[in-house]
This record gives sequence, structure tokens and C-alpha cells, in this order.
Amino acid sequence: METPTRDRITKTPGVCGGRACIAGHRVRVLDIVVWHEHQGMTPDDIVSHVPSLTLADVHAALAYYFDHVAEIQEEMRTERALVEEFRGNHRSPPVFAAAAST
Repeated sequence: METPTRDRITKTPGVCGGRACIAGHRVRVLDIVVWHEHQGMTPDDIVSHVPSLTLADVHAALAYYFDHVAEIQEEMRTERALVEEFRGNHRSPPVFAAAAST
């Protein structure tokens, strides 16, 4: 029996931060969108990257995104802000050039 598209995407508190993800996986809709829209991966590429997904899963995630663009874009902004905050608080130590041996 086929799984309806609406049953392929879930939001469960405690799983992926409660964000929309592919049912039975810890792959967020956001991840699929980034891979597809920002890294240029095709749905087939994504399935090759995460073999436990099906093409229908990937297409359901993309359909969810196009139905909920503002939600997913807000998740992207939130993640970028967290990354920037982390980088600001955890700077890499400076790298010093080794003294030249003579």
C-alpha cells in the first residue's frame, strides 16, 4: 500500500528539535532543501547520499518545503544564527609559523 505524502513528513517533539523530518528518519526537510536547492543535488543524488530514503521521501520533503517556505526559511535563519554564535564564542587559536631552522 502506498504512503500518502502527508504521512511521510512528521513533526515530533524531541526528534530533530521538533522540526519537520521524513517519517522514520532523522533527516529534516531542511536537510533535503539544503542539499537540493543550495548544493545542487538531484533527488537521485540525495537517495544515493542517504540510501534509506526513497525518491518519494525526497519529493515529499520538497513538496512540504514549497507548501511551508516561510517555516523552513526561518529554520535556516535560526541555524545560521546558531552557527555564527558558536563561531563567535569558539574561535580557533591562532596558528603560529614554526621558527625557521638555520
